[in-house]
Amino acid sequence: MCGFAVYTGSDEQIKKLFSKDFYTIKHRGPDNSTFVDLQNHGWLGFHRLKIVDLSEHGNQPLIYQHLYLLCNGEIYNNLEIRKKYVGFSFQSGSDCESILPLYLNVGLEETAKSLDAEFAFVLHDHLTGRYMAARDPIGIRPLFYGYATDGKIAFASEMKALHSTCKHVKPFPPGYFYDGEEFKRYTDVTKVEKFNEDNDELMYKKINQYLTEGIRKRLQADAPLGYLLSGGLDSSLVAAIGAKMSDKPIRTFAVGLNEGAIDLKYAKIVADYIGSDHTEIIFTMDDVFENLHHLIFLLETWDITTVRASIGMYLMCKNISSNTNVRTLLTGEISDELFGYKYTDFAPDAHSFQDEAAKRIREIYLYDVLRADRSLAGAGLEARVPFGDLDFVKYVMSISPSKKMNSTGTGKYILRKSFDDKSLLPDEILWREKAAFSDAVGHGMVDYIKAFADKQYSEIELANAATKYPYRSPFTKESLLYRDIFESHFPDRAELIQDYWMPNKTWKNCNVSDPSARVLPNYGKSGV
Repeated sequence: MCGFAVYTGSDEQIKKLFSKDFYTIKHRGPDNSTFVDLQNHGWLGFHRLKIVDLSEHGNQPLIYQHLYLLCNGEIYNNLEIRKKYVGFSFQSGSDCESILPLYLNVGLEETAKSLDAEFAFVLHDHLTGRYMAARDPIGIRPLFYGYATDGKIAFASEMKALHSTCKHVKPFPPGYFYDGEEFKRYTDVTKVEKFNEDNDELMYKKINQYLTEGIRKRLQADAPLGYLLSGGLDSSLVAAIGAKMSDKPIRTFAVGLNEGAIDLKYAKIVADYIGSDHTEIIFTMDDVFENLHHLIFLLETWDITTVRASIGMYLMCKNISSNTNVRTLLTGEISDELFGYKYTDFAPDAHSFQDEAAKRIREIYLYDVLRADRSLAGAGLEARVPFGDLDFVKYVMSISPSKKMNSTGTGKYILRKSFDDKSLLPDEILWREKAAFSDAVGHGMVDYIKAFADKQYSEIELANAATKYPYRSPFTKESLLYRDIFESHFPDRAELIQDYWMPNKTWKNCNVSDPSARVLPNYGKSGV
């Protein structure tokens, strides 16, 4: 991950405050920090995590004639773009630099459309004074914008870098670009004009091919790379496929509470099966409570599910960052949104299932993708998300939802069937029931947090939570705990998050008061 901040005005007092807040996101790029004061034309700051082209030539902003580029991203079709524009005078081996010849030849909108990438970038044309920006279609890389007190737009990788200078801050919408005047959508990966008509065997083959290729692309790195391995289906598939592509053992990492960590044993089964260099990272509840305030500062959210699931992930990444040279990690996010959760077993019909999947993909930048980004970036690491590969997402969204619904009693059946090859994963992993990550790192963790919150707040304080916080009011003591911590860091910024991540309450069995799948009647053997 990298991080940047851009102020487009000329007010010296705002610049002074802005440059100070720029360092609140230093964790995103611990390897190099640069800023450029363009006097009357703005201020640009960039924190770099070196992943591709480890030399100083890859430092940003990347400058070409009158253009200044800041990009937090991985451009997977970088080499193809470079081959197409061989006449361009490239100054570095940075994959992000390929954005510059694209823009000069096809313009902003077509540049955004042409990138096979996870990206958020701001581009400044010093000749015209115009500032432009764009974000990838899923929102895997974060971007926020706001307007400073002089009315000038500002951008940053995290909201906290805009908190002091902008009264209102919003997430930059995924799949949009800003042309200097207005925001425009350039794509919607959830929109399906017509479902594909592939038969089952062809469907399985394409799911396999698209995911495999998505993983292959994400192995491009000059810095050491590893895999987060929970022992669940999604991360196990990513690690197993990655292991087959490597000529030496890959590095895998698993995390668990020092008591009741369900997934550690399954992660070990996978690691042994694929022959990875495996590390188990154990944390305690003391670690949880010592890091909770800082974690919510990093996350910039009050959502129950996001906070819960970030705890183990962040503590694991802190350990990886401190004790290894690994700087890039492949993760398993976005599979659930595409293929279904436990609660989508209760979808009343195929149309409802598809609508729910589209909603979750559109909003994932506020939840699971946010979790992966901040948990890793907070420790100075980069996340890569193969299930978010654009070709893969578009194909899976085009599969008839009737095939994705759980009609067999086994969730994600078509994903499992697409990799039903015993040379890849053992059946006990490939066909294992899903356990929620926040539960599987140790069933007791959430229970301990609830007990802690119960001691912190009275029933009267909980009853008054709606008055205290009228927007998306906390409805449990745990959610009140998270909201209080959030507001202590970022008062009056609650509207950054749309709502709590919860099952669709309009569906049978889904009108629940806790986001964990443990409260659903079909949880079954999950987490065993």
